[in-house]
Amino acid sequence: MNEAAPVIDVRGLTKVYRTEEVETHALTGIELSIQPGEYIAAMGPSGCGKTTLLSILGLLETPSGGEYQISGTPVETLNAGERARMRNRHIGFVFQAFNLIGDLTVEENVELPLIYRGGIPRNNRRERVRAVLDEMGMSHRLRHYPGQLSGGQQQRVAIARALVGEPSILLADEPTGNLDSKSGEAVMELLAGLHERGATIFMVTHDPHYAHFAKRLIRLIDGQIVDDAETSETTFEAGLATH
Repeated sequence: MNEAAPVIDVRGLTKVYRTEEVETHALTGIELSIQPGEYIAAMGPSGCGKTTLLSILGLLETPSGGEYQISGTPVETLNAGERARMRNRHIGFVFQAFNLIGDLTVEENVELPLIYRGGIPRNNRRERVRAVLDEMGMSHRLRHYPGQLSGGQQQRVAIARALVGEPSILLADEPTGNLDSKSGEAVMELLAGLHERGATIFMVTHDPHYAHFAKRLIRLIDGQIVDDAETSETTFEAGLATH
């Protein structure tokens, strides 16, 4: 295990959703530490809390209780603007639905996080965008629009957009969910390659086969982590048996 300070450290994390009549405990007592360079997959039945956990880790939602640090910074001490800057600088997102802007080119979509960050000259932004698109095998499509791309190509662009700001961690929420099996496999191979080159990845997936690409697997049930172990044939077969 890497002895460096964790990218993400969560202690006693809870999330409660309240309405006038119902109180739903989405997460209860989550303990999770993610070291630099780890590749973790989170699995569990629908409604188990895995997407809620990813949303909190990505600073898209606020926990109800517990402690959460990103690269040693306590999240609960940050105001909304500081949280937005922390999210932009430290976290890259890959979603099931791609979330590309249809009237922007591939190059313009990937450039957006750097524009939001501010203070980066346009030539430097474009140089970084073209480098990451080349890494994704999409540099020949930089003038195209999302509607002109296949699903697999759109997800490659979405991954490029997530990586362009050189985040501390890549959060992937069902990254193969809208793809056919061939494109899904290609995206998973791409993520595996990024991990081999040092990327830190936390992925939510419902598919035991894709979870097996990760090196560590956590399982959630009813908002709690019930298993946290390195992936192996044993854990993989157990995943197939329970899903």
